[in-house]
Amino acid sequence: MSALFRAAPTEGRRCPRHNFPGEELSSKAAGENRRLTALMRASQNGDRAAYISLLQELVPVLQRLMRRKLRFMQATDREDLVQDVLLSLHVARAKYDNSRPFMPWLMRIALNRMIDGTRRQIRLQAKEVLVDELASFIRDETRDPAEDGYGDPEALRQAVNLLPSRQREAIELVKLRELSLKEAADLSGMSMGALKVSVHRGIKSLRSSLA
Repeated sequence: MSALFRAAPTEGRRCPRHNFPGEELSSKAAGENRRLTALMRASQNGDRAAYISLLQELVPVLQRLMRRKLRFMQATDREDLVQDVLLSLHVARAKYDNSRPFMPWLMRIALNRMIDGTRRQIRLQAKEVLVDELASFIRDETRDPAEDGYGDPEALRQAVNLLPSRQREAIELVKLRELSLKEAADLSGMSMGALKVSVHRGIKSLRSSLA
């Protein structure tokens, strides 16, 4: 499937603007919508040539949509989303009601995949930042504790006790008892991701209060 989706030539082609559901279609886009609807209906009836033509028509349409809506993404990430939309189309095409226009149906699929892709990228970016910061904290903590003002055990104990409960528990399990994230997650009932965030925030709070 993927090779087929990527086979469509896109250089030099102009594609009409296709709107999300609820947006008004221009007369040119409406005509294109009717043509794509006819291809989709034919493909549902087993016309393989119509299906291949439909996919080839949709590749540049979706590429332009991704560029217009997701400028902040890398080109490779937008291309992956194009493939996600086409794969979703392939899986769901039997459910398409061919008495209705095709493009609004496809745009709903595209919107859902774009939302999923944006959430996925936000999670990845947040995780990268968190991993970098935790690595920095771990490097810092290999130094003499007195250098960071952690030389007074009583002051550290009091500072830990003042942390919010989730941060305190995460610090005690991961940093003081030196459990693995999995072990700490099993004991606390928190996810490993939530533990990482709590450790990060707890260390930041401790540094602030002990400074």
